[in-house]
Amino acid sequence: MGSRKIGPMRIRDYRPSDAPALAALYARSVRGIGPRFYGPEQVEAWAATAPTVERVREAYGDGRVALVAVDGEDRPVAFSDVEPDGHINFLYCAPEAAGRGVASTLVARLEARARALGHPRLHVEASEAARPFLLRHGFTLLTRRELRIGDVQIHNYAMEKWLAPRGAAATAARS
Repeated sequence: MGSRKIGPMRIRDYRPSDAPALAALYARSVRGIGPRFYGPEQVEAWAATAPTVERVREAYGDGRVALVAVDGEDRPVAFSDVEPDGHINFLYCAPEAAGRGVASTLVARLEARARALGHPRLHVEASEAARPFLLRHGFTLLTRRELRIGDVQIHNYAMEKWLAPRGAAATAARS
């Protein structure tokens, strides 16, 4: 799995036909990258929260920006989204694509789309795996969040990135 070549990569909008691959990619990403940051029970609890195909279709059918990084054969290797309030719900990358610039390209494109839509800020609940990546991409750590998935204690981080000066959205709304 780790040696699978991803070849040339491009970013495109989500298509409903991507849903099965994205649901599977979520769990594969958690199980492939998560063990570097979380214990086995935590990884399995997190992987168990993988969205169903129906949930992916429902979520990505609501008008949010949903982007998919695909390889040369149009197979998804990463995906992310931004909801109407600037919340990033998903940011997952195939283990074989991690560290190769795929997620960086995806996040840059997501930020550009969010800016074009007038989002003043992005915010996310980031895993331990995503935290250093997002810090490198200009996000600020707000707080560590302790939570439970079933019987398993796990944590993530509330993070944000301002895309516009903090007062710009309020000023624009008043004009």
